[in-house]
Amino acid sequence: MKMKKNWFLMFTLITALLLAACSSDDSSSQSSNESSGGSKEVESLTYASLTDAVGLSPIMTNDSASSNVIEHVYETLFERDAETMEIKPLLAESYENPDELTWVIKLKQGIKFHDGTDFNAEAVKYTFDKLRDPATAAPRASLLEPVDTITVIDDYTVEIKTKYPYGPFLAALSHSNAAIVSPTADQKQDLMKEPVGTGPFKFVSWTPGDQVVLEANPEYRDGPPAVKKFILKVVPEVSTAISMLQAGEVQFIDKLPTEQLSRIEGMKNVNVEKVNGTGEYYLTFNFSRPENQDPEFRKAVASAIDRDAFISKLNGLGVRSDSVIGPQVFGYQDTADNAGTPYDLETAKELVKKNGYDKRPITLLTANRGNFVLMAEVVQAQLAEAGFDVQIETMEWAAFLDTARAGNYDLTFLSWSNVTADGSELLYPNFHSDNVGSSNRAQYSNPEFDKLVEASRTTTNQEERLTILDQANRLMLQDDAVVVMYHDVVTAALSNDLQGLILDPTGKWDISAVTAK
Repeated sequence: MKMKKNWFLMFTLITALLLAACSSDDSSSQSSNESSGGSKEVESLTYASLTDAVGLSPIMTNDSASSNVIEHVYETLFERDAETMEIKPLLAESYENPDELTWVIKLKQGIKFHDGTDFNAEAVKYTFDKLRDPATAAPRASLLEPVDTITVIDDYTVEIKTKYPYGPFLAALSHSNAAIVSPTADQKQDLMKEPVGTGPFKFVSWTPGDQVVLEANPEYRDGPPAVKKFILKVVPEVSTAISMLQAGEVQFIDKLPTEQLSRIEGMKNVNVEKVNGTGEYYLTFNFSRPENQDPEFRKAVASAIDRDAFISKLNGLGVRSDSVIGPQVFGYQDTADNAGTPYDLETAKELVKKNGYDKRPITLLTANRGNFVLMAEVVQAQLAEAGFDVQIETMEWAAFLDTARAGNYDLTFLSWSNVTADGSELLYPNFHSDNVGSSNRAQYSNPEFDKLVEASRTTTNQEERLTILDQANRLMLQDDAVVVMYHDVVTAALSNDLQGLILDPTGKWDISAVTAK
């Protein structure tokens, strides 16, 4: 993302010079001024966040509200380009693989943390050692689980050796929870409350339950952001956040609700932005229950669900594909779009009648938020039409996650945002038998599938990984392990006097290139 900023600033500089040559008019407003770099400064930008951050340390958090702050204060060694989805160096300068277990990473020089200390190889080693130390209990320690040793070669070179070949390693290093922290600051203060990174914004204050305030980093290597003050304000009710956007009290919201999309698009003071995303929503079975291991039962359920009818209710905020690995995720092949069991109501009815599935009550577990309720209502009606006896059980989010993880359900809807945008990091945590009882909430266990996923993780040959991931994907679809309801569309609404928001398919966003129009 930051690499694109250089081009943007160069373009705006040239534009400003041309305008200056044609006119001597000096215009400004209360909210924006011409900066020395040629872009129009924004004195303050406020984002409405539905939830407060849990903390502000990349090592100790794993939630989207915290990440929204962390991704502007900290930086990672690598990043995924929002347009091409390719992994590119960020704090890293380059890397090489002398062998399949060794990663030699050259770091950019002359970069300082916000506390004035140097970013260097020692900082990388410090961060990664702490992240993977069991005593730290980092929520995303799994990102570095394959790492065996980390060695500082010189001030700006670090060598990382893995225990086995690890194909998604660069994707893991682009994850916001692998961002590099200042060792000095970490030893001096609590980074959960006072973060110190190398990013385009510096921390100012955090009032829990109210707001986080950041300010532009004047010494940022790509030039300071045009946004001088960035406020992430907690607004728990989405309807309130939308009203504040309309009134100009906030300038930015994301994750626009389907049912209010037309209202937001009708506002004269905002622009709505959309990109196809890596997130997905799917129906799955509790495989720990013997009745759900019946392949004809799963086929009957899959045949009864009309995904097209459901997606038509999403107002364009859903992408239709059977593939478990979505179109924006590494490992996707478009031939898998129609590789799942097709909607066929008559087949579903025949299987229900033949096997007596109508005699067994089914509980459909769902969360009480967003499209989960809508999915449950639509699918309940479709399964009933095929002859199933289905009751919906609704829970608030935290209780739902605990119940699903414990396997206390028949059928349920699950989702995965896939921040790494890598198929291995979708299939392994969610469906590999290693993770039954934790992140594998479907309790799915298939030895053939496990071997394919392991193979996709333990080769650094990316073409081989594509082939293996496609095989694993198709095996799940043949097994009717899941019914993919839709792949996400990432959305945001930004005040129309602003421009330059970078909206990422992973659901992340970057306001460091935002300027006034």
